[in-house]
Amino acid sequence: MGKLSKFRPQMPFPNWNTMTSSDGEGSHGEKEKYVGPYDNSPVPRLTVHSFIMGVFVSMGGFIFGYDTGQISGFLGMAEFQSRFGQKDADGQGYHFSNVRSGLIVALLSVGTLMGALLGGPVADRIGRKWSICAWCMMLHIGLIVQMTSADHKWYQIVVGRWIAGLGVGALSLLVPMYQSESAPRQIRGALISTYQLFITLGILVANCINFGTEKRTNTGSWRIPMGVSFIWVLILGVGIVFFPESPRYDYRHGREEQAKRTMVKLYGVSDNHRVVAEELAEIKEKHEEELLHGGEPWWKIFTGPRMLYRIALGMSLQSLQQLTGANYFFYYGTVIFKSTGINNSYVTQMILGGVNFGTTFLGLYVVEHFGRRKSLIFGAGWMFVCFMVFASVGHFSLDRTNPQNTPHSGKAMIVFACLFILGFASTWGPIIWTICAELYPSRYRSNAMALSTASNWGWNFLIAFFTPFIVGDIDFRYGYVFAACLFVSAAVVYFFVIEGQGRTLEEIDTMYILHVNPRESTKWIAPPPEELVTTERLMRGEVAGTGADLEQSESARVRAKETEPVVHNPDIGQV
Repeated sequence: MGKLSKFRPQMPFPNWNTMTSSDGEGSHGEKEKYVGPYDNSPVPRLTVHSFIMGVFVSMGGFIFGYDTGQISGFLGMAEFQSRFGQKDADGQGYHFSNVRSGLIVALLSVGTLMGALLGGPVADRIGRKWSICAWCMMLHIGLIVQMTSADHKWYQIVVGRWIAGLGVGALSLLVPMYQSESAPRQIRGALISTYQLFITLGILVANCINFGTEKRTNTGSWRIPMGVSFIWVLILGVGIVFFPESPRYDYRHGREEQAKRTMVKLYGVSDNHRVVAEELAEIKEKHEEELLHGGEPWWKIFTGPRMLYRIALGMSLQSLQQLTGANYFFYYGTVIFKSTGINNSYVTQMILGGVNFGTTFLGLYVVEHFGRRKSLIFGAGWMFVCFMVFASVGHFSLDRTNPQNTPHSGKAMIVFACLFILGFASTWGPIIWTICAELYPSRYRSNAMALSTASNWGWNFLIAFFTPFIVGDIDFRYGYVFAACLFVSAAVVYFFVIEGQGRTLEEIDTMYILHVNPRESTKWIAPPPEELVTTERLMRGEVAGTGADLEQSESARVRAKETEPVVHNPDIGQV
C-alpha cells in the first residue's frame, strides 16, 4: 500500500453503502450511493484547501508578531519617548524608567493571559471560527484606545495594550486549536507551525515599517505602524467568515455531513476514501464517549486519567518556550543593540527579524521529517551554546561604557544572536504550539489548551516586565539564566514528551493514557480504534487495571503485533 500502509484496513467503518454524497465532489456524483471497496488511492500530501486554511488562519500569529516587533521599535523612537517618557536628569532628553517601559511592553501579556483563559469556553459555545471573528473586534478596540492617547497619557497606551492583549491571547489559543482540529494528519504539525511562521513574519514586517518611520518628528513615527495593524486584523476578522468550522466541532454539534465535506476538501480525496472513513470513525467514537459525561464541572479536567500530567506538561512546555529567552531579543532588541555600539539598531532588528522569518521555514520541514522530540532536544542544545557565548562576550569582552572601543565584541554578539534565532525559529518556536495542540483529547482540548497558552503568556509578562530591572543589575549575564533554562528544557522533552509525528490525535491520546515510554514512543504500534484505551472507557470500568497493569497489557499487545505473520489481500495490499 506504500504511504497508506499506516491506515488500518481491519477497522470497522460506517456503512458507506447507505451513505450518499451531499456535495457532488465524489467520483460517483451528487446523491449517488456508494458501492464496492473503499477508495485506497494515494492521499495528496498538501491540497489547495488545506494550504489556504493553514496560511490564512495563521494571520492570528502575524498580528501577535507585528505587535511584538512594533513595540520594540517604539521604545527607541524620540517622539514616542518625548510624548510618553520621563525627562532626563539634565533636562535635555527623555527616557523610559524600568517600571514604565516594563508596563508598556508587558501589559499586553496580562491581557493575552486573560484572553487565552476566556477563549476556550467562548470557542466551545459559539464555535472556533466565530470566536476568531469576535476577538478580532476586541483587537480593534485596543488599537483605537492606543492611537488616541494624548500627550503624557502613557497609561492610556498601557490600557490599550491590555485590551488588545485580550484579542491576541484568545487568537493564540484559537488558531492552533482550529488548525489541529482541521488539518490532515500527514501535515498537521507543519500547518500548526505556520502560526509561528506568521509570528516571525509579523515581527519582520513591523521592524521594516518601524525603520521607515522612526526618523519622522511627529506622531506618525509610531501611529503609522500602529494604524497598519487595523489592516491585518480586518483581513482575519472578515476573511474567517468565509471558512468552514473545524470538522471536529461540527461533528460534536450534530453536523456530521458538514464535517465530512470539510474533511474531503482538506484531504483532497473522494467521499468514500478510506482515510476519511477512518478519521470519522475515530471522531465518532470519541464524541460518543464525551456525551456520557457532558455535564461534568470544569474542574473534572484535572481528574481524568493522565490529564493532570498532560496539563502540567503542556504548561511546562509553554513556559519553557518563553524561558528560551527569544523575547529578550524581540521585545528589547532595539535597546540591547544600542548598548553594543550599533549606529542604527533598527537595522539590526530587521536582520534578526529576517533570520527569524527565514529559518522558520526550516521549522516547517523539521517538524514533519525529524519528529518533535529530536528537534526540540537539538534546538535546546544549540540555543544553550549561543546564549553562553552571547552572555560571556557581553559581560567579559564588551566595553559597556564605550562599546565603540570593542567593535569586534559587538559584531560577535549580533552573530550569535542570529544563530540563536535560527535555533529557536526552527525548533522551539513552532514545535511547542504543535505539541500542545496534539496533547489533549477533544473533550478537554479547549480548556486544557487555554491553561497551557495562559502559562506561555504568564511567563511572557514576567520576562517583559522584569527584563529591564534584571539587565540593569547583572547586564548580559542575564543570558546565563536562559542558558540554564534551556538545559532543563532539553531534559523535560527527553523524559516526558511523547513523539506525535504521523499519529492521529486519538492515537496520541491513547499513548499518554497507556503510559507509553516517551523514549520508546516512536516504536509504538497503534491498535485499531475499537481497541484504543480511552479515558472514558477507564472511567466506565470497561478496561481493567490502571497504570502498571495497562503498561503490561500494552507491552504484551505490541509484542504480539510484532510477531504476527504478514497477510496479503489482493484488494487492499498487506494487512
